[in-house]
Amino acid sequence: MAIQQKLSLMIPGPTPVPEKVLQALSKHPIGHRSKEFQMLVESTTENLQWLHQTQNDVLTITGSGTAAMEAGIINTLSKGDKVICGENGKFGERWVKVAKEFGLEVIKINSEWGTPLNPEEFKKILEEDKQKKIKAVILTHSETSTGVINDLKTISSYIREHSTALSIVDCVTSLGACNVPVDEWQLDIVASGSQKGYMIPPGLSFITMSQKAWEATEKSNLPKFYLNLKAYRKSLLNNSNPYTPAVNLVFALDEALKMMREEGLENIFSRHNKHKIAMSNAIKALNLKLFADEKYLSPSITAINTEEMDAEEFRKTIKDKFDILLAGGQDHLKGKIFRVGHLGYVNDRDIITVVSAISNVLLDMGKITIQEAGEALKVTSDCLDKN
Repeated sequence: MAIQQKLSLMIPGPTPVPEKVLQALSKHPIGHRSKEFQMLVESTTENLQWLHQTQNDVLTITGSGTAAMEAGIINTLSKGDKVICGENGKFGERWVKVAKEFGLEVIKINSEWGTPLNPEEFKKILEEDKQKKIKAVILTHSETSTGVINDLKTISSYIREHSTALSIVDCVTSLGACNVPVDEWQLDIVASGSQKGYMIPPGLSFITMSQKAWEATEKSNLPKFYLNLKAYRKSLLNNSNPYTPAVNLVFALDEALKMMREEGLENIFSRHNKHKIAMSNAIKALNLKLFADEKYLSPSITAINTEEMDAEEFRKTIKDKFDILLAGGQDHLKGKIFRVGHLGYVNDRDIITVVSAISNVLLDMGKITIQEAGEALKVTSDCLDKN
């Protein structure tokens, strides 16, 4: 029987899980109505507020990031409400579909995949809404499908100027990877997921709710039961959950948040930025093209345009030869790009390793010289040393 190899996850989720977190997962479950579990919820809630840089409620849902985003929409809006949806990738598309599914009137602000949303388009539409019919602006901060980060800070300032519209933001691959100061930017609803920057397996999602968002829940008429956030808020007053939570994932969350707090927010953000710079410079040194404009690269994932070679075959070769899993392109980008995730529990060694693997395969394909492979590693090392 062959020795089982260690699969290295260099995708935007699930991300690698630290040993301490894996050990926490293996604990015997405890009663979710017990005093011990209440203490656990109290600890994780406090640390979630620290991570989100907010005094607002941060609720934990057993479900994916999509569940948190859907909860934000259905708890604050009503059928027929007018909303703006930013769409510049797969996940922007998803929120348009969700909004339409619940009978919302969607105004789309589009940008070509690989380019950021234009904040001025949001400003224009919001300023023209003199009767304040727009009830929410729904957008993705870090667009995982393309490796682009949108200018949430500027867009959120235009939403605040409108005064009526809520901000409903997908921060699934930005929370825990870059600065998302919820209170400073006065973000109303922010959704994220456990298998990204949180460094734990899939299964939990998190949602912040501002006072303005809670006030909107009183007018919402969209159907909800499991995702009724009022029930979660009521339970949180007693450090509990309205339904049976994923107890062992909460053990893992507690350990991961303690690790993040020990590292510190600035160090977390700096590490992700360093890895973004190292990856983007390595890719250029290897004569490959970044899919997104270098000025708008996400700190969580780098998308690479393969042009003359099949990205799916390239990914397969990397996996077969080195046990490194890279992400592929979605929809019309399948086979045209591959994506390298570098968020969560990723260190400098992981970046050096993935650049070495990519270089090796390109070398075997005759796409680069041994000198160019060496230069890519030198560039990577220099970036990691400088930042």
